[in-house]
Amino acid sequence: MNSVHLILKYFPHLTEVQKSHFSRLQELYDYWNGQINVISRKDTENFYERHVLHSLGIAKVIEFKNGTSILDIGTGGGFPGIPLAILFPNCQFTLVDSIGKKIKVVNEIALSLGLTNVKGIHARAELIPEKFDFIISRAVTAMPVFLTWIEKKFNKKNNNNLPNGILYLKGGDLIEEMSPVKKYYKFHELNAFFKEDFFETKKVVYVKN
Repeated sequence: MNSVHLILKYFPHLTEVQKSHFSRLQELYDYWNGQINVISRKDTENFYERHVLHSLGIAKVIEFKNGTSILDIGTGGGFPGIPLAILFPNCQFTLVDSIGKKIKVVNEIALSLGLTNVKGIHARAELIPEKFDFIISRAVTAMPVFLTWIEKKFNKKNNNNLPNGILYLKGGDLIEEMSPVKKYYKFHELNAFFKEDFFETKKVVYVKN
């Protein structure tokens, strides 16, 4: 199953607007991938599983409260930020990438869907001056390096059930990578939520600010 029905399987309570947005994503990414290569051909064949549902793994760890601000670093063509912005329309998402053409895709897709809660910025993560409740990303670098990019980027006040921090999508054995990290962290295994083989070693890594 590699269609919007895969999303509905795990998120059955979507509004009609959300269903429409998710159903249009494949067509929009196919179009933009033809212009600007943002997704590998192998992954376009498994688009809803490997990009959309994978991004939504974060939503199995936390249900962002209205008004939450989220920074997506190294978003590429908009993952995990765009699927999460569809799921949480009352939260604000800032999607950042150092490659301008990828941010062009982010902004064009957000415009096509009418996502007013998405802002794409062409910049290095370190140069973003604002502060956020959560920072999300999908395997852009090793966690100790990632932590150096995001120093002093968190709001102090916690408004969600989970304290402000990082929600990081990554796969494989991360014990060695995380060993230098002195902050509190926790692994959430995505195979506990999603039954497809792709998620067997995939995780959401939560790091408390």
